[in-house]
Amino acid sequence: MATIANPVNAALDPAAGRRTLRRRVLDILGWGACALAFLLLGSATVWILVVVFLRGFNVLNLKLLTTVTQGTAGGLLNAIEGTLVLGLGGILLALPPGLAAGIYLAEYDSGRLAPVIRFLADVLVGVPSIVIGYFGYVTMVIDFGWGFSVAAGSVALAIICLPYICRTSEMAIRQVPRSLRDAAYALGASDARVSLSISLPIALPGLITGVLLALAIGVGETAPLIYTADWSNYLWNGHLTKEPIGYLTYAVWAFITQQFRGAHELAYAAALLVTTFVLLISIFSRLVLLSGAAQRRTGL
Repeated sequence: MATIANPVNAALDPAAGRRTLRRRVLDILGWGACALAFLLLGSATVWILVVVFLRGFNVLNLKLLTTVTQGTAGGLLNAIEGTLVLGLGGILLALPPGLAAGIYLAEYDSGRLAPVIRFLADVLVGVPSIVIGYFGYVTMVIDFGWGFSVAAGSVALAIICLPYICRTSEMAIRQVPRSLRDAAYALGASDARVSLSISLPIALPGLITGVLLALAIGVGETAPLIYTADWSNYLWNGHLTKEPIGYLTYAVWAFITQQFRGAHELAYAAALLVTTFVLLISIFSRLVLLSGAAQRRTGL
């Protein structure tokens, strides 16, 4: 008959006590390292936000928001408009293929193209944005003859946003209970009907979150737009090609190195606007995600 270990004897065993003490020490060290990393990350984030908001609020005024840039002075109306145009253009171009790829990865995980799509998405995430700008300059600006333009800048941002929309869409759709899809198939629904009527509506909060996060990433880019959209002191005239456009991140990059106080004020204000825009997008996306999770828990 096997002998059952006595917990009291095990607790009194010196070797067991040393192992327990070692585990506790390692747990404390691990949690301490996590707390330290969180403290460092949080401190850096708060420091950045404090510097950006304090310097930006000191120079922000109505004139700056309602006038265009004049050299290294004036306002940022053209840059605000250009940021919105380029950001929305990039998202509109990236959404259809990104969503389609996410649906395929979630619904046909065993398909032949699934590993290829995942590999390409991972590669795109790791490609430096300046390389995407170089690609856009060589192909769209030079070879296609589009020049510095909204079209070239939007395509460059779409390439950056595409893998994020793809992977977040896949994860959101995977959260849909398999039983719902099986029930729809049992009723004779086709693959397209299941995806459009079952998966996408339930996964909508996660899909919106992914799109918003991709938009925040695109809005904060500078390098690819320098090579594809260049810069303009004027408001956008509606032309998609052969017409450069302004954007906020260029103002931060270019004006902060100037010797003039007016240029520094534009850079501070542009940094504040970009940071505020990205922060609001991130907060709104989190609220959408939490709302979707609450609805799933309550069964609504």
